[in-house]
Order: sequence, then structure tokens, then C-alpha cells
Amino acid sequence: MATPRIQYAKTSDGVNIAYCVAGEGSALLWLWSPPWSHVQLDWETVSSHIFQPLAKNQRLVWFDWPGTGLSDRDSFDFSMEAMTRVIETVGARTGLEKFSLCAVLGAVPIALTYAAQWPERISRLIFADGWTQPSDFQQSATWQAEKALRGLDWVIYSETFARVLMGYEDEEYAHQLAKFLRACVEPDAYRAALDASEHYDVSALLPGVTAPTLVVHNQNSPWIGVQAGRRLAAGIPDSRFVVVEDLTYAQLPSLIYEFLREGEASSPPAAALPSGTAIILFADIADSTALTERLGDAAFRAKARDLDGALRTVIGEYAGTPIEGKLLGDGVLAMFTSARQAIEAALASGRAGDNAALPLHLGLHAGDVIREDNNVYGGAVNIASRISGLAAPGEVLVSETVRSLARTSAGVAFEDRGDQRLKGVSDAVRVWAVNPVDASTAREPLRGLEPAHPDHLTAREVEVLRLIAAGRTNAEISRELVLSLRTVARHITNIYGKIGARGKADATSYAIHHNLTVEK
Repeated sequence: MATPRIQYAKTSDGVNIAYCVAGEGSALLWLWSPPWSHVQLDWETVSSHIFQPLAKNQRLVWFDWPGTGLSDRDSFDFSMEAMTRVIETVGARTGLEKFSLCAVLGAVPIALTYAAQWPERISRLIFADGWTQPSDFQQSATWQAEKALRGLDWVIYSETFARVLMGYEDEEYAHQLAKFLRACVEPDAYRAALDASEHYDVSALLPGVTAPTLVVHNQNSPWIGVQAGRRLAAGIPDSRFVVVEDLTYAQLPSLIYEFLREGEASSPPAAALPSGTAIILFADIADSTALTERLGDAAFRAKARDLDGALRTVIGEYAGTPIEGKLLGDGVLAMFTSARQAIEAALASGRAGDNAALPLHLGLHAGDVIREDNNVYGGAVNIASRISGLAAPGEVLVSETVRSLARTSAGVAFEDRGDQRLKGVSDAVRVWAVNPVDASTAREPLRGLEPAHPDHLTAREVEVLRLIAAGRTNAEISRELVLSLRTVARHITNIYGKIGARGKADATSYAIHHNLTVEK
């Protein structure tokens, strides 16, 4: 994806604000906690694992606060009035009439203030590690330690901040983060921003928030205890609370994608599904020729019609759109906006086929489609059909694209089936089998059940084990947790030794038994 163009907007008090826009679709405005912002480096370095995936699914807008990044550096005004004025300026310049707003840490009070001032402009809110009043963080040992170090040499402070106070285990990533901080802001502006944050108190605004809100909180956050996130979510009428173990926010893009797609799914059904990116489900009866010979043509067609109706009902229940005119004998085709709902629909379709004694091949892929005359066309549809042809009866196979979109929210495990050569497709396609997780482990355990993990596993080892159980490769675990491959291998060796696993199959079984297949 090409590097976005850096542009400028001027606030009413004359401050030049640097901003960038990437991607197409519904608008998402991203707010970093002041003074952590640098529009160019956000895209290219420490936040590339967040911004680039987000820009693939919507129109992403982000900017540098005054005194930071590529904005005017001589402004030290971090008052709430100045902060909300920046949002208003960038929103007007980029044509944001109604948009979703995502805020992290100290930007959450700013986002809440703006949402209270302009509720008609906000469609959805996403908060990560948020707080509403200074007491939420002032008593933490990390904040107290940071405040004592704030007057140190700038290089020593930034390196200590990244390596010690943030708790990152990966030395290379911590050093990169320290360099990023020094590029974002000068010491005086940095201290002014943190001093200003100790005067933000927006707790009284929570009951008036009208937009659906996703509150995500890191269980291991060294700055803001998880109880602050709970209070934030509890105070907003239409909110949901998700606890993760993800200090680098690598999970945020997929969580945001699913949350925003739910909003689209609740809109009126798209009778005329537009051309563009979609998740495509293709279902076909396994060995239909043999079944026709055994049952007779009339009986087979009658059973197929009944199943066709059942599948279309299932597709609708999961916010999908069945493509009219496709008979089951030629395959059922459906389009979804959510990878999670598409996978759930595929699994439910498989059960419907088994119940009708007409087992199905089921395949999912995501890509661009062209819609004409109640049908859809394009290479992505062809790939979904080819993937379904690889599936065993009753099995759901998905492409790497679908797995990447759904792997943190689908509540299933993925089994790697390797690169597959598909007819009519020049490049090999990585394919994964979907394995439903037992119902007792697919949702949050009830109080009184055993802990999420045994005490002899460290928190980092639990993160790695969860990803092993989700079907990740070592390289994917490395990217997602921002660890070196050597560190990942060392963690896996330690995990196997502690739990007595001989390989990934044993580790996955152990994870399922200990309720480690979903995030809590």
C-alpha cells in the first residue's frame, strides 16, 4: 500500500496540523494519546501493524496533535478546548460528516468530550485502555515511577520508558519505540502534555454518550488498571467490554473491523449488494451425482430444494445475502460483510446439510466482486468455489484472507492445510480448515471454573499458547506479539516442557482444556 500524502489544516487559532488519509469506505478517525503522534512514522514503523490493516477496510484519517510530529512544534496548548478544536479542524478539512472515532489512552477523554459536543457526527466509538479521570492512573506504580523520571536526560528517559515502564520484552521493538517517542515530541512539549492530562475529568459525560461503543482494555496494562476500563464501559449506555492481552494493539484492527461491520449489518438489508469487497460463501452438495442415482432425480431435487430454503434462512440469520437464481445443484452462493458471521453461517450450513443427509462442501474467500443482474462475478467468487471443492463433506475451508480477518473474533480454531493450487488461479492459495471450539470453551467461562491458565505458565507463554491453538505459525506469532522468531521458539520450547506437549496438536488440546481458545 502506497505511503499516504501528508497534508495540513489550520486551526482557528493558527496552528498547522499535519494529517493523513488512507483507504476508502466509511470513515474512521484515529486519535493517539497526546503527545504520541507522528503521521509519517505511524504509517511506516511502530504503528504500521495497526494503520495499514485498518486502511484496507475503511477510510482512515489520523493526525499529529499541536506540538508533536509534523504539526507546528511551537504550540504547547494541550487544554481540552485546544484538543477538541483540532478534531473539529481535521474533520472539516477531510469532509467527515458522520464517522467512527477510535481513541487510545489519554485521547479517550478528548474523544468523549468531542462526542458530547457533536453527538450527531459520531456513528461508533472505540476506546483502548481508556480512562475518564486522573485518579484512574495517578495511583499506579508505573505512573509514579514515570513522574519521578520525567526530568531526566531525554534519551535516558525515553529508553527507560520503552524498555522498563511499557514492559515490552522485545528489545528491538522497545528501542524502536524510544526512537519514535524522541521523533514525536520535544521534552518540554512532552511534559506539558502529560501535565495537562492530569486535569482531564470527563466522568460526568458517560451517561450522555449515545453512540454504540467498544471498550477494549489490556489486562496487563502497566498504566491503567482493568477496573478503569470496566467503569468506562459500565458508564456508557450502549457499550461492550473486551479484555485482551495485547500491549502493542495488534488485535485492534480485527476487533474494530468486526465492530464496525456489525453496524453495517444492522442497517437495512442490501437488496442491491454493491460491487466491491465482500466475504463469499460457496456451498455445494457432496457427490450429488451418486445421490441422484441412489435417490432418483425427483427425490433428490425435492430434498435439495428443501435444503436450499434452509440454507437461505441460515444465511439471513447471520446477516448474509444469498444470491438469487443459484440453485443448490449448482452451488449456493452468499455474500457477507463480516468474516466472523460468514464463518458462523458456513458452520450452521454444514449442520443443516448433515441433518438433511445431504452433506456439503463449504468454502470461504474474501475479495472484490462485480454484481450484475442478481448475480456476482469476479476472481474472488471463483476462488471461493474452488476452495469449497477441496473441502471434505461437511467441512468448512477458508482462505488465508478470511482467516486473517476473523481469527481473533470467530471463536474457532484454524488448521493449516497448506498452499493449494486452484484451477484457473495463477498463484497458490493458503487454505485453512475451520474447527469449531467446544461450546464450553467458546464463550467466557462462568465464575467458579478453573483459572484461565495454570500458575506455572507466564502471561507471555499464555499469549503464545493461545496463538498456537488458533493455528498461527511461528512467523505469525512473531509479527502479532512483536517478538523475534528466536524468542517465539524459546517460548514454545518452554511451554511444551511445562505442559508435556509433544507438538502443536497436544498444545492445542491443552489450550482447549484450560479455556485458552478465546480472549477474555
